[in-house]
Amino acid sequence: MNNHPISNTPSHVNESVLATNKVIRNTYALLSMTLMFSGASAAFSMAMNLPHPGIIITLVGYFGLLFATMKLRNSAWGIVCIFALTGFMGLTLGPILTAYLSLPNGGLIVSQAMVATAVIFLSLSAYAITSKKDFSFMGGFLMVGIIVAFLAGLGAIFFAIPALSLGVSAMFVLLMSGLILYETSNIIHGGETNYIMATTSLFVAIFNLFTSLLHILGFLNGED
Repeated sequence: MNNHPISNTPSHVNESVLATNKVIRNTYALLSMTLMFSGASAAFSMAMNLPHPGIIITLVGYFGLLFATMKLRNSAWGIVCIFALTGFMGLTLGPILTAYLSLPNGGLIVSQAMVATAVIFLSLSAYAITSKKDFSFMGGFLMVGIIVAFLAGLGAIFFAIPALSLGVSAMFVLLMSGLILYETSNIIHGGETNYIMATTSLFVAIFNLFTSLLHILGFLNGED
């Protein structure tokens, strides 16, 4: 008599679970590396006292490198592109951090924004992973919301409307929180099988979440 337990789980299900776990591991490993690289780029930008490149160069560089990452996501060049993208974003962040740190309460504001970003990201990621809820229904809403917030943000910059800029930052905090839930859920349920694109989405969410919280906290502390 055979006393070994017999698994009734189809082999293709086991393979799917293993593939999903691999994507999760690769995504968080690459995300950690890109966050460190972006932080190093920001520190370099601050040490060299580099000026902010301006909205036009920032947008061209961001969307150009984002397009390149998407185009090459299935090759080794995709890794190069995502580090180029996150490094570039770090360089643009450096001057912003320098400006905040020069304020009387700047160090506290930056620290609060970093801690809040970490808590939000870790909490939402843990919730999505442990609950295994499907947040794919948020996809359409997030896409429309991000486009609207992006256009409103451009309007706030070009027309110099501080109240609108603050409102956009609040919108981005909610939208990026939703994007973290959506993308994490997407990985778990097999909707996203490319860890380079999963990392890109999560990095962009973290970056925008941090800068938005920085703006809001700066305003609340009377420094923005």
